[in-house]
Amino acid sequence: MHTAGALADTTIDHLDTDALATTLTPKANAAWWLHELTQDHDLALFVVFSSVAGVLGNAGQANYAAANSFLDALITHRRRQGLPGTSLAWGWWQREGGMTAHLTQADHDRMTRDGIHGLTEAEGTALFDTALGRGLGAVAPVKLHLPTLNRADTVPAVLRGLVRAVRPAARQATVPTESWADRIAALVPEERGRAVLDLVRQQSARVLGHSDADRIDPGQAFKDTGFDSLTAVEFRNRVTTATGLRLPATLIFDHPTPNALAEHLLAQLGPLGDGGSSSPEVLRDLERFERQLFGTRPDDEVGTAIAVRLRSILARLDASATAPAAGTASAQVLDTLEDASQSELLSFIDKEFGRASN
Repeated sequence: MHTAGALADTTIDHLDTDALATTLTPKANAAWWLHELTQDHDLALFVVFSSVAGVLGNAGQANYAAANSFLDALITHRRRQGLPGTSLAWGWWQREGGMTAHLTQADHDRMTRDGIHGLTEAEGTALFDTALGRGLGAVAPVKLHLPTLNRADTVPAVLRGLVRAVRPAARQATVPTESWADRIAALVPEERGRAVLDLVRQQSARVLGHSDADRIDPGQAFKDTGFDSLTAVEFRNRVTTATGLRLPATLIFDHPTPNALAEHLLAQLGPLGDGGSSSPEVLRDLERFERQLFGTRPDDEVGTAIAVRLRSILARLDASATAPAAGTASAQVLDTLEDASQSELLSFIDKEFGRASN
């Protein structure tokens, strides 16, 4: 019975060899030694305590997840050799001691929001007896709250069979037809800052488990409202999803108050005009393209192709600008472009400037 466990929780950017050794040595090394030393013995049981962090992942526990994934793989390896083996990938327990002693109420709330509730001792021991009594291999004794998972924007792949499938038509109906940046751009300047600040406060409240965004003081530092390194990453992920912007994990440390962060997010959008979509359509299309381009991470091949195409367009635009041309003709082109759809705009670019060869 291998129940060893050690924690060294930290975000991935601070993970070092010491933190890896702290979790891997007692978990993986010890389990492998037990396997090697006992594989020639006639054992009735070979049980290891793993963690659902190795199955679903968990914020700040990349090292711990890796160590427990090793245990799950070891049991699979043993059973393929005809050896006994059971791995119990436990969810978190509602206990004040042991490995859950360090968990705060914010940690409990975060895991509950993810659809994983704490096991009572009675529930845990009953699941332990069930797993051993049935001779199961790698199993995950965890208490899931399916209604929460059904409402989640994303569900871990291993759990998708447990939730109701959303009909494509229903899913499409909930997808906004315009981006967050477009919605902000459509507002008059006086309303934009307030709208962005509302978003920051709403996402802050959700991460901290508040039902009302009014509990978030826009002038108070995030670190003084209950944020830590893990909730900071969760908050960054939520804001990234909501805005489509690429944002660093250090977001709330770089911009320490909701007011400061709202100003930063608004600045990230660049010039937005005076609202009401007064910019020519071609410029708005270019702005949308720019936000889409920098909101994703294209691979090297795609990035190179994009760069070549843009350089080709820019060179031809420069040549066109310096060539003699009638003012009336230029005005007619601009009028045409203002009323053009996106597909018509792209067709115009291909016709006038040529399609890049690469």
